[in-house]
Amino acid sequence: MMADTMVVQRTPRRGVWGWMFFDWAAQPFFTVVTTFIFGPYFVARMATDPAMGQAAWGYGIAAAGLVIAILSPVLGSIADQTGPRKPWIAFFAAIKIICLCLLWYAEPGSPLVPIVLLFSLASVAAEFSIVFNDSMMPRLVSKEEIGKISNIAWGLGYLGGMIVLIFVVGFLAASPETGKTIIGAAPLFGLDPVAGEDARATGPISALWYLIFILPMFFFTPDSGKGIAIRPAVRLGLSELKSTIGEVRQRTGIFRFLVARMIYQDGVNALLGLGGAFAAAMFGWSITEIGIYGIILNVVAIFGCLVASRLDTSFGSKVVVVVSLVLLTIATIGIVSTGPGYTLFGLWQMPGVDTNGLFGTPAEKAYIAFGLLVGIAFGPVQASSRSYMARSVSADEAGRYFGLYALSGRATSFVAPFAVATVTALSGSPRLGMAMIIIFFAVGLAVLLRTPYPADEVK
Repeated sequence: MMADTMVVQRTPRRGVWGWMFFDWAAQPFFTVVTTFIFGPYFVARMATDPAMGQAAWGYGIAAAGLVIAILSPVLGSIADQTGPRKPWIAFFAAIKIICLCLLWYAEPGSPLVPIVLLFSLASVAAEFSIVFNDSMMPRLVSKEEIGKISNIAWGLGYLGGMIVLIFVVGFLAASPETGKTIIGAAPLFGLDPVAGEDARATGPISALWYLIFILPMFFFTPDSGKGIAIRPAVRLGLSELKSTIGEVRQRTGIFRFLVARMIYQDGVNALLGLGGAFAAAMFGWSITEIGIYGIILNVVAIFGCLVASRLDTSFGSKVVVVVSLVLLTIATIGIVSTGPGYTLFGLWQMPGVDTNGLFGTPAEKAYIAFGLLVGIAFGPVQASSRSYMARSVSADEAGRYFGLYALSGRATSFVAPFAVATVTALSGSPRLGMAMIIIFFAVGLAVLLRTPYPADEVK
């Protein structure tokens, strides 16, 4: 069955840019709070026992993922009934902003549970907002342009995240021993690094950035027409979700695409979440070096998304996703084959004296080189997956199908990290554990190659 055809009215340029700026607004939360600054601070400096902090942070991520997996398709179906998406985005934006501001109170030695709950709630609100924002895309531009704006928006997100990360690393994140940032200056606003104020500030900073830069979407981006009241919409939405789950099994192309994405997205999430920690353990990287590694990946990701926006328009979303998965597979093989003094499993010996600078050994530079492949591919694989989905459904069903799309990205998000951790524990080899990620890329790619494009196309 082909997705319903629909004439998309011409959206003003400022409306499209308003929608794309949502990614610019949202990404700093994931960059500086979840991954590179606040998360490591929570584990290493806020918690009195790093092992306990690691477990608490992991449970917070897992709990948020479970809620997102269960409720995303429900909310997507309800949104299709109520019509406008902006009220939902505003509701979840308010929750996210409040929670992020309250992270300021995450002082060293304070109770972990309240901070984990705030972080988890912010994560849930962030992901639900993304579901509603993504479901607006099919109404904004033609299907031919979807891949272009999806990749540009994703690139804008990485640019926004990188700018905030550079600001935090250069002007806020100071060494507790010296009290100086990487540029040798005292942190702005008189922040005390001993009290963790440099890391704690990332919550309010991300909240303020989000509040300011989602406004263009609210002011300029057209929304869906008014639907029915919320109470009957909930009943109809739940009923529709049940029928959608049954329906998607009949739409075998879409079902196969969702399965493929579920598998390879697990690998993407694990690689992004564990790659920096693997390097830190392998080479003894500091938080500053991990932050700079993140900046490098974001710079390359912006370039990758801009190139992918053209390739997606010319060759289609499937080609971009397939090429990205091949690059991620090569990169992961390179990463797990690199260690102190060698790469490619020892076939290439890389002796050299540590210069004591950033990434001071040849092997570290080889790791960075493979990381560049990750940076090139991890934006396009996600942005073009989004456009792949948008091209495969009609605008009227976008909410419920993007709910299932969010579910496919979260339903088994614990599997790849669990596989990495289990193999690492059983073998005693972090390298062998990380190699499990290759399996997720290979299996996801194999399923995707057998998926039509668009996914609802009947051949």
